[in-house]
Amino acid sequence: MIEPRSSNALLSFPSPLPLCSQFLPSQHRSDQSYPARKGSPAEDFQPARSALVVDDVADVTDMLSVLLTHAGYDVTCASTAQDAFARAREHHFDVVISDIGMPEMNGYELAKALRSLPGYERVPMVAVTGYSMFDDRSSSLTAGFNEHVTKPIDPRAFLDLIEQL
Repeated sequence: MIEPRSSNALLSFPSPLPLCSQFLPSQHRSDQSYPARKGSPAEDFQPARSALVVDDVADVTDMLSVLLTHAGYDVTCASTAQDAFARAREHHFDVVISDIGMPEMNGYELAKALRSLPGYERVPMVAVTGYSMFDDRSSSLTAGFNEHVTKPIDPRAFLDLIEQL
């Protein structure tokens, strides 16, 4: 017979919740910052890097924020390209992840504008988009993105891609 160590024994679960449980729709705005998760494996090897995530769909920015935060990034989100540009002028980011199809200013225009800012000439920029026609990738690269990834994304492959840039 197996006896519990104590009558007050509780089951222990890792914290935070598994990544997949955090992909539920959000009830909050996407224009916010997410600090790197303390104790993440990436944190053990290097200082936290910063990422700017831009998408007009809050669920997408939330999902990418969770993924990047667990990988050790400090993440700032913007729901418009104009807001992203303003944030990039205030803070230098180590990587920029942006949607293409956004109202008013699209991702192509954002990439061109960011490349014109001092210090952003070589910052890795990845388009994460639903645009998957034959010329969309070349349009992204011409605008200044380093890579063009179509949704839905494979989280592990996406993180590997960012690390290679």
